Amino acid sequence: MSTFSCPNCGDDVTPTIARARMVTCASCDSTILIESDAVRLAGEQGVMHEVPLLFDIGDTVICGETTVTLHGHARFSYGRGFWEEFWGETPSGDPMWVSVDEGDIVVQKPVPARNYPRTEGDFRPGRALHCQDKSFNVVEVDSAECVAVRGSFDEELKVGETYEFVNAQASNGLLLSGEIWEGGQSWFLGYWFDPFEITVRRQS
Repeated sequence: MSTFSCPNCGDDVTPTIARARMVTCASCDSTILIESDAVRLAGEQGVMHEVPLLFDIGDTVICGETTVTLHGHARFSYGRGFWEEFWGETPSGDPMWVSVDEGDIVVQKPVPARNYPRTEGDFRPGRALHCQDKSFNVVEVDSAECVAVRGSFDEELKVGETYEFVNAQASNGLLLSGEIWEGGQSWFLGYWFDPFEITVRRQS
């Protein structure tokens, strides 16, 4: 979709990618949902307090054999702190998430809904999960709130919405992460990286 007028302030908004489903207006901080050929307000983008970042929207991050150009930035608070999640695409157009939590970096791709893990009872540390023919052990379960978003995303994120998140580890280091909210869930597979293992190409 090309440039359109913000439904709130009227200023021009141009998504950075054609597949964008949600963008933020730089002029009034509104979040905007793109639906076919129409747009509608989705709320405020929240306050993204300035903190030192390893990379930012527009940068390209290279982690091992994975290259991701970043288009959106979301911040999640879990009480004792927060973590950053960047949404982007590989050169072939595959969606990827690059997360930064306490200095470590996770690069993950979405798991198709048909392959979501299932478990009897609730998710809790020590419980075994199976996903895409691999076995995982849950290592962390907590809740977090989306506190701010900016940029472009291929899905809707709501500031103020609370998520339960689950992290599970496989023996080979593969990380399975889940975000669960009322009425839905999303799962992601990927690996941890040390900041010194990545290369960042800054936007020109």
